[in-house]
Amino acid sequence: MSVSRRTLLLSSAAGAAVVWPSGAFAAPHRGPLRTDPFTLGVASGDPAPDGFVLWTRLAVTPLAEDGLGGMPARDVTVHWELAADERFRKVIRKGTAAARASRAHSVHVELDGLSAGREYFYRFRAEGYTSPAGRTRTAPARSASGGPLAMAFVSCSQYEHGYFTAYRRLAEDEPDLILHLGDYQYEYAPDTYTVPGGNPRDHEGPETVTLANYRQRHAQYKADPDLQAAHAVAPWAVVFDDHEVENNWAGEVPEQPDPDFRTRRAAAFQAYYENMPLRRTSIPRGIDMQLYRRLHWGRLATFHMLDTRQFRDDQGCGDGYRDCPAASDPARSITGPEQEKWLLDGFRRSTARWDVLGQQVFFGQRDNNAGPQKVLSMDSWDGYQGSRDRITRGWVDAGVRNPVVLTGDVHAHWADDLKLDYDDPTSRTVGTELVCSSITSGGDGADVASGNHSWSAWNPHLRFYNNQRGYVRTRITGDALTADFVVLPYVTTPGATAHTRATFVIEDRVPGLTRVADNPTPSATLRSAAEQGAETVRQETDRP
Repeated sequence: MSVSRRTLLLSSAAGAAVVWPSGAFAAPHRGPLRTDPFTLGVASGDPAPDGFVLWTRLAVTPLAEDGLGGMPARDVTVHWELAADERFRKVIRKGTAAARASRAHSVHVELDGLSAGREYFYRFRAEGYTSPAGRTRTAPARSASGGPLAMAFVSCSQYEHGYFTAYRRLAEDEPDLILHLGDYQYEYAPDTYTVPGGNPRDHEGPETVTLANYRQRHAQYKADPDLQAAHAVAPWAVVFDDHEVENNWAGEVPEQPDPDFRTRRAAAFQAYYENMPLRRTSIPRGIDMQLYRRLHWGRLATFHMLDTRQFRDDQGCGDGYRDCPAASDPARSITGPEQEKWLLDGFRRSTARWDVLGQQVFFGQRDNNAGPQKVLSMDSWDGYQGSRDRITRGWVDAGVRNPVVLTGDVHAHWADDLKLDYDDPTSRTVGTELVCSSITSGGDGADVASGNHSWSAWNPHLRFYNNQRGYVRTRITGDALTADFVVLPYVTTPGATAHTRATFVIEDRVPGLTRVADNPTPSATLRSAAEQGAETVRQETDRP
């Protein structure tokens, strides 16, 4: 009997979450590995027409306090295999890589010379143990049409706030590509950031500050079987937001005064690279990390993956919602001048049907005040209006065919039309923004039967809102981008089913959203407009 791809990739992570031993340091040893070191799964990322990155990290005791996973204080040779079939009968490439102790025994195998637009399977072996298998693919050739593309995007997975069932449901969709737009892990100590009724599970260790802390925290997340399933099913393209380091950090400015913040940032970046399927161009150098980059999917789509944390000016007037003159200062930037130039140059040179910005924080304007005074989020593009204006005008002036902004961060599904002038509701729509909810952050949430936030009354470009957890699933062709807003009724207990709450279409050369389906949860718990607004403010300041 043949084994289906879904069975192959998901069976090893079935059932309840694994509970790993915790507490004391795991003493390093120099002999053969005592138990299976592939407890953190496998992953692939950054697909190109001729290759991709394969990743794993060895850990026999994932939650060891020193962050080294109970591994010996020596390098370990890891064998890898790449096959054309899920049973590995047609192995087309194999080799070895060193899992270095200095990099927490992480492995990054960067392959090239492969066939474009092809599906592949991979696995690792070390000292008698074999990893789960992963599925990945190369991007289409640059000259190929490239479609259709099944792409999904996610963000904000606070381990304490719920179970990663949404990752499981995403894996079951078997997309071609997954984008993670930030807040992959959270830095808080246990029970610091809580949901109503209490957190259903706990972080291990203190607030992440040291390299050991960040390594331990990443290992706790990576040991989750639902997250492992999502990594194993498709290549990922990742960017960080704030919680991979610290809440609401900006450049070299921490949220709270911290004379050692540069050391903390360097530690967070090193652990992030060690635990993500990133190319060697993203290896950190002290406090610096090259994360913004482009992925091309034939002539169909170019993905401009942005970094809106590392180079931004500090938030004006604090992190929350403010009436703040600094927000409109054209000199302030959320991307920094070098990244902004890189992005605008990319628009001018683009020949793609769809130019997609994979980035972290809300792009369109959201005024939370019904009166004449604007009250805007200082942590989003609203707090950096000069940056937003230059980039929006940049894609308009370059004649970008279909600009689409993908966003995470705000723990709710949103969809909005993008404008050059948000104060004039009749001004033409020049782009589209799709915002994914969180995987778990904020707890269960609740449906809103109308599919609209109260703020849309005076922000008519805001076209959709839902406060359940989930992800966005897209299908991109030459003619249209179809977006399904997938939601789960609960995450504070495992095993929820998922359904498509709403579907929107963006037609080729027609910026803006057309709603084609709306499916409220039958037993939706509806809340007042005031409660919706309060919840959004709480989520986006994102403070415990």
